[in-house]
Amino acid sequence: MGFTEPLSLAVNVGAVITLPPLRNGDANLRSVWLCSRNDAFGNILVIFAAAATAATRSPWPDFAVGAIMCLLFVSGSWAVYSQARRESAAAMQG
Repeated sequence: MGFTEPLSLAVNVGAVITLPPLRNGDANLRSVWLCSRNDAFGNILVIFAAAATAATRSPWPDFAVGAIMCLLFVSGSWAVYSQARRESAAAMQG
C-alpha cells in the first residue's frame, strides 16, 4: 500500500482541486466532492500507516487509521443523507 498510495493520492488531489464548485451543489454533486476529499485524506492516512507499521512492526497504526477513516466516511455519508432528505422534503412541498 505504501507504494501505490502516492499515485492514488495524486489522482485524488487532482479531483479535489477540480471539484470545489460541486461541494455546495445538490446532494449528488456534494457526494462526489466529499468522496474525493475523503479518498485523498484516506490516501494520506494509509501512507502514514504504512510508514508507521514498517517502523514499529505493529498493527496498531493500521487499526488507528481504519478507525479514523471509518469516522470520516460515516461523517460524509451523514452529511449527504441529511442534505438529500432536506432536498426531498423541499421537492415534496412544491
